[in-house]
Amino acid sequence: MASSFSDKRYLALDILQQIDAAIDRIFQRVQSIHSVDDFLLTPEGMEKMESVCMLLLAIGESLKNVDKYTQGELFLLYPSVPWKEIKGMRDVIAHHYFDIDAEEIFFIVSNELVALQQGVRFLKRHLEKEITPHHL
Repeated sequence: MASSFSDKRYLALDILQQIDAAIDRIFQRVQSIHSVDDFLLTPEGMEKMESVCMLLLAIGESLKNVDKYTQGELFLLYPSVPWKEIKGMRDVIAHHYFDIDAEEIFFIVSNELVALQQGVRFLKRHLEKEITPHHL
């Protein structure tokens, strides 16, 4: 396990890259989803929603790790994203899976993922500059 400040920043950057890729995969998987019914009315739609939920769970868990590696300071640089709520969504998906609201998942995908990805990319650039300030 990395122990130095710099090593933890590298780990956080790696996790943010994984989160960015996961968000891209969500966008790819929901290209044919235009309403909450597209999730609910077919087996394929349900598979897509379940896939999205798994990725949202992974994103929430990964954000918890980023927060840990950066001692809770990194997310303060981009306060317009509700980081705490996103991390909390992981807990809802993991512990109350059968109570998941398809409308809420559709809302997140349709209205909130773009802002999350913008925040993740901002933080990635910040860490890249912090880790290698003379090379960028």
